[in-house]
Amino acid sequence: MRVTASLPLGDWNKVAPMARAAEAAGFDGLVSSELAHDPFAPLTLATMATERAELSSGIVVCFPRSPMIVAGQAWDLQANSGGRFHLGIGSQVKGHNERRFSTPWTAPVPRMREYIQSLRAIWRAWETGEKLNFEGEHYRFTLMTPDFSPPATGLPMVPVSVAAVGPDMLRLTGRLCDGARLHGFCTRKYIENVVMPKIEEGLAKGGRSRENLEISGGGFIATGATEDQVREKMDWVRYRVAFYGSTRTYWPVFEQHDLIELGAKLHKHSTSGGWDKMAAEVSDDVVRLFAAVGTYRDLAGAIAERYGDAVDQIRMETPEDADMGAIAEVVQDVKKIPAAFKGYDTNWAAAA
Repeated sequence: MRVTASLPLGDWNKVAPMARAAEAAGFDGLVSSELAHDPFAPLTLATMATERAELSSGIVVCFPRSPMIVAGQAWDLQANSGGRFHLGIGSQVKGHNERRFSTPWTAPVPRMREYIQSLRAIWRAWETGEKLNFEGEHYRFTLMTPDFSPPATGLPMVPVSVAAVGPDMLRLTGRLCDGARLHGFCTRKYIENVVMPKIEEGLAKGGRSRENLEISGGGFIATGATEDQVREKMDWVRYRVAFYGSTRTYWPVFEQHDLIELGAKLHKHSTSGGWDKMAAEVSDDVVRLFAAVGTYRDLAGAIAERYGDAVDQIRMETPEDADMGAIAEVVQDVKKIPAAFKGYDTNWAAAA
């Protein structure tokens, strides 16, 4: 199993020291998310501070950005990192697209399919010199002149993973993508009974192998050096479960555990303004459905039980005051957990 760490987002002065420390501790990758800050800037800084770790966006909201813009940013990160970049993208929901980004909304799965296909068409034009000629329903790219074409890198094509929640997007990841980024509001039972069958349908339709698709996420981790720190992280997970569980869209996860009544209570709190009361509805047993829980000493076993054979990559947060020596031991133990993923099939012919 691969282990990643989150890059600092708001304070760029912290990025390089954290990236170097995480790489020294044995983390396989460093991830930048799109929340309140630009997701690409920290990855640029981490590129210059590291030599081995994979650098990944997890995720970039793609529809408000032209594929041509994202293709260029990904290309530069891939070239300057020596082939260590992984592009994670996601559609976000309709409300954010329309009201936060002022982006017209269309059915996300067909649009995401074209988004990925157009990225790869642009990259092939730059790497191989073939004519750019992508014409779809949502995107059209037919002009590329020498002055706007970066030189070939001689590196593999950038892997692309997609944030997948619904059945159609899960099928798309299996059929077309290099990775699936699962939502944190997942349980092991939901992954096994709902997520994996849809991904496997996509793999079969695309004639692809499971060993070339990396599945990441699908839950939380509550850990620390002491039991008190673990309890604090459990309370953080408790609120996240309550927050997501108050939205009926996420109730199929609750259905797997006969927890619809809990969802109804959470939803009632959300509609009445009782946000401060929601977390108390989520028991420790429910927290453990959504998270691997344990001190650093016990964490590898908890991750193996919660995630083993279900996902290939997990993200482990590293507080600024954390004992990196202790975390390094945990990372090495987690990396020993077997995973189905063996490597991306990103040679230029396969990605065509």
